[in-house]
Amino acid sequence: MRSIWNGAISFGLVSIPIKLVNATENHSISFRQIHVEDGGRIRYRKVCELDGEEVNSSEIGKAYEDADGSMIPITDEDLSHLPLPTAKTIEIVAFVPADAIDPLQMDAAYYLSANGVPAAKPYTLLREALKRSRKVALAKYALRGRERLGMLRVVDDVIAMHGLLWPDEIRAPEGVAPESDVTVRDAELDLADALMDTLGEVDMDSLHDDYREAVEELVAAKASGEAPEPADKGAKGGGKVIDLLAALESSVKAAKEARGEGEDGEEPVADVTHLADRKASGTEKKASGSGGTAKKSASSPKSTGGKKSTSSGTGKPAAKKTASKSTAKKTAAKKTTAKKQSGSKSTASRKRASA
Repeated sequence: MRSIWNGAISFGLVSIPIKLVNATENHSISFRQIHVEDGGRIRYRKVCELDGEEVNSSEIGKAYEDADGSMIPITDEDLSHLPLPTAKTIEIVAFVPADAIDPLQMDAAYYLSANGVPAAKPYTLLREALKRSRKVALAKYALRGRERLGMLRVVDDVIAMHGLLWPDEIRAPEGVAPESDVTVRDAELDLADALMDTLGEVDMDSLHDDYREAVEELVAAKASGEAPEPADKGAKGGGKVIDLLAALESSVKAAKEARGEGEDGEEPVADVTHLADRKASGTEKKASGSGGTAKKSASSPKSTGGKKSTSSGTGKPAAKKTASKSTAKKTAAKKTTAKKQSGSKSTASRKRASA
């Protein structure tokens, strides 16, 4: 990675030569301005407002605009004479617990790389000291013409530095919180806790920019002459919350369904049909099957002769008839079996008598 600044870390009387490297990169898609009528690029030209002539970068300097609008020229030579001890040095001023830094102060992030073999030993010493103390280092450094505040911490085996805003650059949150008094019930807090537990943690590496991917697909489709597909907007949000408890309950339910969990946080199981219910449903199916025959005969005007059907579409009388027929068949079968058994007994007695 290309370094953007070379200097040293001042750690008491120890000086550690380092290189400053950007720790982050911007993946957002940039657009150009064009003339809608003909697609021509719109460019900005630096023009002097006094003579109207375009000027190049070598002719442009710095100036401070006073309250009355007058310009006070400031040259690089003027700035070079200012007492700036951190011009090429990251000067550590204190070691503090990490939670002492307000996240609102966090700015750009950098990696500090040891510059050369002699810097390896003191670099490793500072890194291990930060690890063992479980603290971060507060430091001052100068970058792009101004002095800044930074925080040094260990990331894996590298010392990283976060640029910090100065405390007086953080605005007080006055007039931001709701002005009206709001009472939150315990039941609402319990549901909020349940929602937080259901959502759980997330793998940070799994998070990505959906909007950027959609823009890339749009650009690719238009570049190939295809019509871009309309995006699915999904559920609309941002409306007024009528019932906070109902909204929280729905959110917990939706989160559980998204994670494939049941009502009690367990995996959903298949529905179980009890044996009694299965017997009842089987009887109903048989009754409905025989009732279908009755319905057909009842629906025929020839068989009914214009009289009302006793089945009335329920199939119950037909089921009774079928049940009586099956009972009669069983009785006849029993009689036949009895006759056979009596016949076999008489034959056996005859054989004994002849013997």
